[in-house]
Amino acid sequence: MAAEDPQKTSDLGVAVQQVSEKVSVLVREEIELAKAEVMAKVTTLGKGAAAGAVGAVFGFFWLIFALLTLAWGLNSLLDSIWLGFAIVMVLLLVLTLGAVLFAVRKLKVGPPTPQMAIEEGKKIRTTITGGES
Repeated sequence: MAAEDPQKTSDLGVAVQQVSEKVSVLVREEIELAKAEVMAKVTTLGKGAAAGAVGAVFGFFWLIFALLTLAWGLNSLLDSIWLGFAIVMVLLLVLTLGAVLFAVRKLKVGPPTPQMAIEEGKKIRTTITGGES
């Protein structure tokens, strides 16, 4: 039997070590990508929830002003003092609708799952296993 070349054995060991280090770096980077992706979705959901809360507050004030406007309008059918209350009511309604639409748009992002990291992980697994799944 022929003895193995020590240079080839050493090169193979270095190559295995390099591959192992690169896979470790790749896994760490994928974990960081997953964290960043989840944080982005959680931030968006938080903003949407805050906008929904603001919309609820504006809606509450709109209701108060709507009732006050109705009361003043009915109290003085011929007087125009209720017009100021009506303008405030419309302004609050517009603010309420704006905040609610913003909240609906922000809350449609879906659950905070790291889709990009999952796809990258699948590609890496396919590459490492040689296309087997």
